[in-house]
Amino acid sequence: MLTVDLRRARIAAGTRVLDVGCGGGRHAFACATHGAEVIALDASRGELEPVAALLAAMAESGEIPASARAAVACADLAQLPFGPASFDRIVAAEVLEHIVDDHAALSELARVLASDGLLVVTVPRFGPELVNWALSAAYHAVEGGHVRIYRRRQLVDRLRRAGFCVVGSHHAHALHSPYWWLRCLVGVANQENPLVRAYHRVLVYDIVRHPRWLHGLEQLLNPFVGKSLVLYCRPLPVARVGSKCDLAGRHEDALVGAGDDRVAS
Repeated sequence: MLTVDLRRARIAAGTRVLDVGCGGGRHAFACATHGAEVIALDASRGELEPVAALLAAMAESGEIPASARAAVACADLAQLPFGPASFDRIVAAEVLEHIVDDHAALSELARVLASDGLLVVTVPRFGPELVNWALSAAYHAVEGGHVRIYRRRQLVDRLRRAGFCVVGSHHAHALHSPYWWLRCLVGVANQENPLVRAYHRVLVYDIVRHPRWLHGLEQLLNPFVGKSLVLYCRPLPVARVGSKCDLAGRHEDALVGAGDDRVAS
């Protein structure tokens, strides 16, 4: 289940991709199957071990093109072990909300991204996330949990201050918002609740079978209750860092195409 649209991000053979806070590695795996040169990075070695194993298995089975490269790296997002302009694309999916000093993290991402590159950031959307926090402290008040809820304009401003201009956006995973509301209502740890189990089966069915009707329903709901906000960002020229940029500018048409969802959140 991908949050980032790899077509909009133009992930292709030879693209140098850094997947930061990769977690289970879902975006790294998908980028590798497109022939990209991928590094899956996380601060937890425990998270990276199964990612490395699956990448190796995918390469051995031929799921990854022979021309692709895939590796893992353990590092702090605020101190990346890479030189300037090392990557063409950076994916930061559901990671910034966990980081106390998000400005330092964004500054590092700006440093290692090529001047003509693309950063894709996804965070929990303000409205659905606020409901989760209101229903359950256990949802976020854990070690390594969410330290903030971003409003869209707040995140756009922080990206701008770090040297990025948002050129496209959409929302994703509308079907997952009610699932987490339900989890928070009955107890986040209570996965055996009958309603939770029933809803989980629906989500698994969607992921495994990809029914067209369910995908269409989620697309209709995404502008209203999509769980994730996805922002596609270009580096600003140094002279323009901190200045405002135009979300509907012509770069967006060239990069991500039409139909972007810009409902405020």
